[in-house]
Amino acid sequence: MKKIFIMVVSCLLLVGCSLTEEKASDAVKKYLHQYNNLGDIVLADIATLVDSEELNDEQKKVYEDVLKKQYQDLSYEIVNEEYNGDTAEVEVNITVYDLYKAQTDAATYLSNNLDEFNDETGSYDNEKYLDYKLEQMKKTTDTVEYTIDFVVTKNDDKWVVAQPSTDDLEKIHGIYNYDIES
Repeated sequence: MKKIFIMVVSCLLLVGCSLTEEKASDAVKKYLHQYNNLGDIVLADIATLVDSEELNDEQKKVYEDVLKKQYQDLSYEIVNEEYNGDTAEVEVNITVYDLYKAQTDAATYLSNNLDEFNDETGSYDNEKYLDYKLEQMKKTTDTVEYTIDFVVTKNDDKWVVAQPSTDDLEKIHGIYNYDIES
């Protein structure tokens, strides 16, 4: 009886281990989860990005809020994963706010309504334009869907997501220039 019990437990442990083995898509989910939950690395990247922009303190705060909202509301679906030994490609559809459209619409509005962005002396005031553009980005509800193929490699029995390309990062940020594909 004891031997049967040990064999059953051993089989359950083996089955349990094989069922819980991490897949490449799990690593991608963890990667995107960092964006959704504003992980420490993502917050540090936001701070670096915002500080690199020529914005006043109030504009930096708005831009930071725009980016946080973008990442928290990012949604995704794992579409496919293909393995080739210790390398995998995980195809993901993501949906993000279309900040690219908000920015291009703001630039179009600027070119058609330049007088609205002048100061009291009649000179162009870039601060007014930046305030307007950031406000458009903040209030956008338009979304766009992209497909990203994440490359994932197995290191020491653990799947690790490779650094995405600049284009793929721009897709995650919602600023990818999709007009160049047309």
